[in-house]
Amino acid sequence: MTGTPLPPLRLGVDLGGTKIELIALNPQGQVRWQQRIPTPSGSYRATIEAIAGLVQRCESELGESGTVGVGIPGVVSRQTQRVKGANSVCLNGQPLEQDLGALLGRPIRTANDANCFAISEATDGAAVGYRTVFGIILGTGCGAGIAVDGRVHEGPNGIAGEWGHNPLPWMTEAEFPGPDCFCGRRGCIETFISGTNLARQYREHTGLTLAGAQILERVDAGEASAEQVFEAFLSQLTRALAHVINLLDPDCIVLGGGLSNVERLYELLPKRLPGYTVGGECATPILKHHHGDASGVRGAAWLWGR
Repeated sequence: MTGTPLPPLRLGVDLGGTKIELIALNPQGQVRWQQRIPTPSGSYRATIEAIAGLVQRCESELGESGTVGVGIPGVVSRQTQRVKGANSVCLNGQPLEQDLGALLGRPIRTANDANCFAISEATDGAAVGYRTVFGIILGTGCGAGIAVDGRVHEGPNGIAGEWGHNPLPWMTEAEFPGPDCFCGRRGCIETFISGTNLARQYREHTGLTLAGAQILERVDAGEASAEQVFEAFLSQLTRALAHVINLLDPDCIVLGGGLSNVERLYELLPKRLPGYTVGGECATPILKHHHGDASGVRGAAWLWGR
């Protein structure tokens, strides 16, 4: 489609392990159509056929065509053109862009779901007007994406923004060497600053098994043990973000995911970051997401621009 006018719709697909969501946006960002269906379990072919079926149904009902962007829980290798690193393992090793493109008769663009979050917030969300955006998702795990001038920055290996699988910076003696990570290493940032690991740290501290949201409720209630665990989480998040600022110095950082709804983060992080950034200064805005859970699917739509 390079050099030719784009069709009137931007279709975005959020491909998750349990659900597939499609959204159709007009160039102004207004939702024209939206639907979710269950993800076929364990079948690559059934998955891409389900996506194609959603696209065809949307275009038939609206009477218009669109570009198609897909957010995936992994990346497409720029060397092999096949999916790698997806936790939906049936996608790994598959030429998703080519196969889905063949079913729909058009080129497809894909990006990691965290990159889609960054693109969404940079295009018409919390980070509008910022050139370099670092978007992080603090949920069950933690992921990150980079948007520059409203476009995904992936790098030649397709892994730009894989911040969660670097070691936690400036580990304390008590933190070192860190928990085992599913990536095969230990001490990764993700093993500290995610809802899963907030629960782990609380369990290790108290012996009680609670979900991240329950722990945060106890923080708000002033429970001493919950406050202590949250303080450790805040320290770890501060160090992890300072590491990004020292390397990339983004124009802003946008937080998403369930843990991003803790309002104290937006007050405390700016105060703590100068303690770890080079020169002892930090003017980087820490912003709360605008589109929430919809950022992933909206970002997939904006992979083609407006």
